[in-house]
Amino acid sequence: MTYCLADMKVAPCRACDVCHKTGRCAIEDDFAILRQAMLDADAIALASPNYILSVTAQMKAFFDRCCGLLHLQALEGKYAAAAVTSGGAGYEEVERYTLRFLRSLGCWTVGSVGTEASRLSDDAAAAPVLRSAAALGTQLVAATEAGQPMPEQQVEREAFYQRMKDLMVRQQERWPYEHECWKARGRL
Repeated sequence: MTYCLADMKVAPCRACDVCHKTGRCAIEDDFAILRQAMLDADAIALASPNYILSVTAQMKAFFDRCCGLLHLQALEGKYAAAAVTSGGAGYEEVERYTLRFLRSLGCWTVGSVGTEASRLSDDAAAAPVLRSAAALGTQLVAATEAGQPMPEQQVEREAFYQRMKDLMVRQQERWPYEHECWKARGRL
């Protein structure tokens, strides 16, 4: 399934903590659709143009709304990749940011592809970029089907997991839903 954030309504997070307390976001918009799609997916690919060394405002609002998924490590066991275009240099920083976001949700990341958008309008320059994107898609599918762990991501993954576990212990009274989810999964 493909979703275009520019065609959807995803409001910024209001830091109201309702999701942490109840498991449901208080803002009623299209985020619920995206959240469920990610929970149902085996693999996730996120794509964004580089807007001043970051993702678009729509993507950033989406990232921020994923805090409940992040706290719960809800996408653990899923695989992900990223794609970024840029008017000029700087897409690499956005690729790294997007991949780190995906790993913070619990995903294994298989890689990313990025390029200056001007290369895509020239057939000769676009060909290697498109081959790289196709290879990344193939790699994403293969890793997902194989259930392939990414050993080079294990230290980062364990550190973030421990960070979230510590947070759940400290916030157990303020965030009962998330704390109970961790307990129910035998993680506390």
